[in-house]
Amino acid sequence: MSWTHLLAQAAAELRAAGVPDPMRDARRLLAHALDAPTERLTLLLGDPVEAGAEARFRAAVARRVRREPVSQITGRRAFWGRDFRVSRAVLDPRPETETLVALALDAPFKRVLDIGTGSGCILATLLAERPGARGTGTDVSDEALEVAAENAARLGVAGRAEFRRTEWARDVAGPFDLIVSNPPYIAAAEMPDLSPEVREWEPRLALTDGGDGLTAYRAIADQAPALLGPGGRLIVEIGPTQGAQVAALFVEGGLEEVRLHHDLDGRDRCVSARHA
Repeated sequence: MSWTHLLAQAAAELRAAGVPDPMRDARRLLAHALDAPTERLTLLLGDPVEAGAEARFRAAVARRVRREPVSQITGRRAFWGRDFRVSRAVLDPRPETETLVALALDAPFKRVLDIGTGSGCILATLLAERPGARGTGTDVSDEALEVAAENAARLGVAGRAEFRRTEWARDVAGPFDLIVSNPPYIAAAEMPDLSPEVREWEPRLALTDGGDGLTAYRAIADQAPALLGPGGRLIVEIGPTQGAQVAALFVEGGLEEVRLHHDLDGRDRCVSARHA
């Protein structure tokens, strides 16, 4: 049996399980089993099938059939051109969150706070892009903070990153030039509509507040003004229908220059504001 045959067989199994783009995922899982870059996979398909690699591939495919995300099977996910470790304790870094990173990098900053840091992908990326900056990441999950600390170390920014277990920004000392957050914003009523990969495998605490999806923004609007220095910026990711509500919370909190930003697909994705 050849790798080409095994790859086609795996894609058929994934297709039957309802996995979107099954051949793409089969190729990613085979590359993982072979410990090779996905872009080199075509060159390896003619190699002899090694028993250990075949067993790893079949096990990975079986996990994907159960709709476990590829990133959790491989243990990594690409974000802003870098690989990050992920686990069931953290949200997958998503391409749309790069909109927040791009906005954050539009202006200089020396000290940044990432509220609800999760995998640490936002904070670690910002520190890697700004070698003179220092940052703090907060989360209520010890497991998430362990992943974030590991990612900071992988990117070589651990010496400039501090991680704290706390709710939102409670007991954090400012001032910060920049505060960023991708908080849980999915309303409880929207949870059943999520894909199995998200609904069943990603941490519920990082997805939803169990209510209207705005709890985190209320807390951030309350806490951020006292933590921002003069002219300091606040940028949060939002759900595509939450722009007006989150903007109103920031205005009520005394923030200025409140603006809504779209992602590359034209959907509302971030709200930014500035401290006076």
